[in-house]
Amino acid sequence: MSAERVPSHRDDAALDERELQILAFEARAWQHPGAKADAIRQEFGLSAARYYRILGELIDSPAALRHDPMLIKRLQRMREARVAARSRRSLSIGRPLD
Repeated sequence: MSAERVPSHRDDAALDERELQILAFEARAWQHPGAKADAIRQEFGLSAARYYRILGELIDSPAALRHDPMLIKRLQRMREARVAARSRRSLSIGRPLD
């Protein structure tokens, strides 16, 4: 098994073929997370965790933003919403119930 690297982008770097495939894959509508995780394994030969690490790098990539600004902005908003929800949950854990 070879070690997969998470891409690191400079501002002027172009996206490689796998990165373009990941963005196209992410643009699809998924009704069930399990179906998406299975498709990730089949199409990319990656675990879902590894796929999402690579996707996280792509979301921050200027090249990906230039390639598909609407998709990248949507993914950034979704990530920010997940972070905010996680933060709210962690803040409410220590609070006494009213």
